[in-house]
Amino acid sequence: MRRKKSPSAEASGRTRLARSAASLLLTAFLIAPAAAYEAPLDPHSIREAYFLGQRNDEKMARFLDTYVKHLPPPEKGPYISEIQLLTPYAQVVDLSRQKTVGYSAQQAEQDYRDHGDTIRVRVRIEFTATYGLVEAQKATRSGTSPGFTLRPEDFWKQFKVGLSQKDQWVEPLDTYGEPTYSLFNPGATPPVMNGALVYVEWNAADVSSSPANVEVFTPDGQHVVATFDLEKLR
Repeated sequence: MRRKKSPSAEASGRTRLARSAASLLLTAFLIAPAAAYEAPLDPHSIREAYFLGQRNDEKMARFLDTYVKHLPPPEKGPYISEIQLLTPYAQVVDLSRQKTVGYSAQQAEQDYRDHGDTIRVRVRIEFTATYGLVEAQKATRSGTSPGFTLRPEDFWKQFKVGLSQKDQWVEPLDTYGEPTYSLFNPGATPPVMNGALVYVEWNAADVSSSPANVEVFTPDGQHVVATFDLEKLR
C-alpha cells in the first residue's frame, strides 16, 4: 500500500524545489557573460579608462589590440590590412595614451563629454603591386592614348565603409580620411603616398550591444568584412 505524503511534507518539498530553481537561476545569471559595451560612460568608467591609457604599457596594448582585426592581403587590388573599432570606453583609453604628459583625469572626462558617445571605425588601406600610387588611364573617345597618372590624395573616397547589425545598416554620423606616407630615405627622399586611413563614426545610441560587422567595399569589387562582438568588448 502506497503511503500518502502529509500536506506539510508536500509544502516542504515544493519549498526546496523553489529554492533549488532560484539558486540555479542566480548561478546562471552570475556566470552568464554580461553585455560589456557601455554607453554612456559613468565617471568611474571614464577614470578607469583614463588611467589604463596613462599606463601606456603592455597591458594597455593588449587591451586595445582586441579592438583591431588584421586581415590577409588580397590576390590583387588594394589591401584592406587593418580594421579598428573603438567603443566610447576604448576611445578614452586611446586618447589618454596619446596624451601622457600633463593630461589629467578631469581633462579626459571633459574630452569625453565634448565628443559624445560614438562608435569609431578606422580602416587602413595599403597600396599593392596591382593597386599602387600610379594609376593607369584609359583611352578617351577623343582618341587620346592611354597613359598614367598619380592617384589623388582623396582616392579613399572611392571606398565605402559601413556598419551593419542583424542585417540592418546603421547610418553614420561622419566619414573622413587622410593619406599615409612612407619614407624610402628619410631626410633625402620626399615622402611617398602608400595608402590611406578612413575614419567613420556612428552614434553609439544607434549601435546595440551585439555583434557588429564593419564592411568595406573597394573600387575593384572586393567586399571585406570584420566582425566585432560588442557583448565582449568594453
